[in-house]
Amino acid sequence: MYDYVIVGAGSAGCVLAARLSEDPDVSVCLVEAGPSDTSPNIHVPAAFGKLFRTRMDWDYDTHDEPRLGRRRVYLPRGNVVGGTSSINTMIYIRGNQADYDGWNQPGWSYRELLPYFLRSEDNERGASEYHGAGGPLSVSDGRSRNPMSKAFVAAAVQAGHPYNDDFNGASQDGFGAFQLTQKDGMRASAATAFLHPAMDRPNLTVEANLQVHQVVVEDGRARGVRGFRLEEEIVLRAEREVIVSGGAYNSPQLLMLSGIGPAWQLEALGIPVVADLPQVGQNLQDHLLVPLIYAHDEPISLLVAGEPRYQEQFAGSRSGPLTSNGPEAGGFARTEAGLAAPNVEFLAAPVMFADNGLGTPTAHALSYGPSMLAARSRGSVQLASDDPTAKPKIIHNYLSEPEDLAEAVEGVRLGLAIARQTALGAYTANPYRPPASDSDDDLRDYIRDFAHSIYHPAATCAMGAVVDPELRVHGVAGLRVVDASVMPTLVRGNPNAPTIAIAEKAADLVRGLPPLAG
Repeated sequence: MYDYVIVGAGSAGCVLAARLSEDPDVSVCLVEAGPSDTSPNIHVPAAFGKLFRTRMDWDYDTHDEPRLGRRRVYLPRGNVVGGTSSINTMIYIRGNQADYDGWNQPGWSYRELLPYFLRSEDNERGASEYHGAGGPLSVSDGRSRNPMSKAFVAAAVQAGHPYNDDFNGASQDGFGAFQLTQKDGMRASAATAFLHPAMDRPNLTVEANLQVHQVVVEDGRARGVRGFRLEEEIVLRAEREVIVSGGAYNSPQLLMLSGIGPAWQLEALGIPVVADLPQVGQNLQDHLLVPLIYAHDEPISLLVAGEPRYQEQFAGSRSGPLTSNGPEAGGFARTEAGLAAPNVEFLAAPVMFADNGLGTPTAHALSYGPSMLAARSRGSVQLASDDPTAKPKIIHNYLSEPEDLAEAVEGVRLGLAIARQTALGAYTANPYRPPASDSDDDLRDYIRDFAHSIYHPAATCAMGAVVDPELRVHGVAGLRVVDASVMPTLVRGNPNAPTIAIAEKAADLVRGLPPLAG
C-alpha cells in the first residue's frame, strides 16, 4: 500500500515522484514498464539514435496514414526509466505564450505556468526574467558546435530571418542554436535530473520492468493498479491517488483498458464501462517534419563521432561530436504575414537523418526541414485489442486538413531558400532525394512521400474534455493524468520542457499547495 502510485517513469512521472516524495510522511511508488536507464547510449548524447527500436523503445507506428500514401510512420517512445527524455534530442523549448493562453484553462496561462518552468531550470547562463538557476534540470548551450550548424544559422539570416539567441526569451521567432537538457556534455533526462537524486529516500519505491495493465477502480474510485512482471501478477494499492503518466499514446490506452473511455469502443471489446468519456484517445496531435537532406564530401558530419580522437575528446573534456544532440540548431518562422505566432520550427542536424530516423547514414550530410507547429489535423489512439500487451491503434491523420498541406508546402519553400544561400554553399550542392521541382504539385508529392513524425504526440486526455484543470479524470475519484496528453493543443515547439512544467504544477495541485507566484 502506498499513498500515491504513479504509472510511467517518463518526463512527468520522474518529476512527480521526486516532488511528492519530498514529504517524508507520504509513500510514493513509481512504476515503469521498461528497464532502468543504465545503458551508456542513453547518457552519451550523440548515441540516441542507437536506442531506436531497442527494448528501451515502445517502437510504435501509425496505422496506414491516408494522406501519406498509406505509409506507416515510425513513432519512437521511451520504454525506460526517464521515458522519452532518455531517448530524445534534448532540445529545451517551452513553446509560445499564445499556446498556453489559448488553452483557456484556469491556472494554465503562460504567466501562471512560467514560475514552474523557472523552478525546474538550472540554466548555465544564470537566472533572468525568463530563466531559472539552481533547479534540478540542467539547461546548457551545446558543446558540439558543428560547422554545418553554424552555417545553417548564417544562411537563415542571409535568407532574411532574424537571429535569435534565446528561443525561450522575449520572442520565439528567428534562428540560432538550441539550448539543451545537458549537464557537462551528458544527457540530463528527467530521471537523472529529478529521480536519481531522490532514489535514496525511504518513502520512494521505483518498480522497473513492470507493465501496468489496469487501473483498479472500486466504487467509483481508483484504488491501485494491476500489472505484470514477466508472468508474475503484481497489485499495487494507492491510499490517496493513482496518477497516470504514460504519455499521449499509453495514457489513453491504459484508461480504456481500465474501462474509462468511449463506451462504444469498450463495449465492442467486452471491457466493462467504468466511465463513458468519449474524448479519451481523441484529439491526437503531432508535429510533422518534412526532411531536406544534402550530401557532401566534407568529413565533418556525425559520421566521424566514433573516431578515437573524438572519443578521447569526449572522455577528457565532455565536448566534441559525441556531445551532439543531433539537431543542434534551428529556428522558428511564419509561412505568411499576419500569423499570431510561428507555425514552423526548423531543426538542423549535421548528419544524414533519413527514413524516419531509421536509415543508416551513407555519406556526410546536413539534414534539416520544417516541422509544422500549428496543424489543424487530428488523430486518435484506440484499442486494437482487450489484451494489454497489444500495441494501440494509432492514426494521426496527418494532412487531413487542406490548410496543413498548404502550410507545409510554404515551409518547404522556406527551407529551399535557406539552402540557396552562400553560407551553406559548401554543403548543399548535392541534394539527396530532393523534390522534383519547387512547383506546388511536386512539393505536395514530396511531402506525401517523405514527411514523418518528429515525435511530439499530445492532447489525447485533454483538459476540459477528459480531465479538469487540476488534471483529475472526470467521473473517477482518486485518478489523475499528468503528461503531454493533458494539453488541449500541442505547444509550438519540442514538448519535453512543457511536460516537465506540467508535472511541476501538478505536484503542487496534488499536495494542495497554492500556485507559485509569477
